[in-house]
Amino acid sequence: MALKATIYKADLQIADMDRHVYGDHALTIARHPSETDERMMVRVLAYALHAQEGIAFTKGLFDVDEPEVWVKNLAGEITLWIDLGQPDDARIRRACGRAEQVVVLCYSSSCDVWWKQIAGKLTRFANLTVLQLPAETSQALAALAERSMRLQCMVQDGEIWINTDTASVPVKLATLQAAA
Repeated sequence: MALKATIYKADLQIADMDRHVYGDHALTIARHPSETDERMMVRVLAYALHAQEGIAFTKGLFDVDEPEVWVKNLAGEITLWIDLGQPDDARIRRACGRAEQVVVLCYSSSCDVWWKQIAGKLTRFANLTVLQLPAETSQALAALAERSMRLQCMVQDGEIWINTDTASVPVKLATLQAAA
């Protein structure tokens, strides 16, 4: 018998003063049996940082042909593809061909090794952004995970904070490659 996803609920308030995006989002997050709290919370962070009309979680680990988060326009075209972790260069190339913009958010302590191996193969993609989240930060985000969460994401002057009623995690992303 196959294991089922665990359902998490998050009330996410976003105040992104840099992009002038504000809103309340009631999220239902299906956590794959093999997914960790860390990875799930990095998905929530990616959602918060790119929130816009049409953003949605995908089947993710349940469907290898989809990213973790995407934005589709009204015509069904993928305008933003967000992958997590350390995808191989073939997956990133396919994503760059399918979406207007692609973001890869690497969050483990081995990001530097992965990026050194793959960077040269990806420089020609003008629609690709690769970001690195320090492992300590992703682990601190994991500590915020609960089956029912109230989260606030605040972005101002490039500084990012994820808050709950009892904890606050500063988020500093390093840009490994920026889209043109």
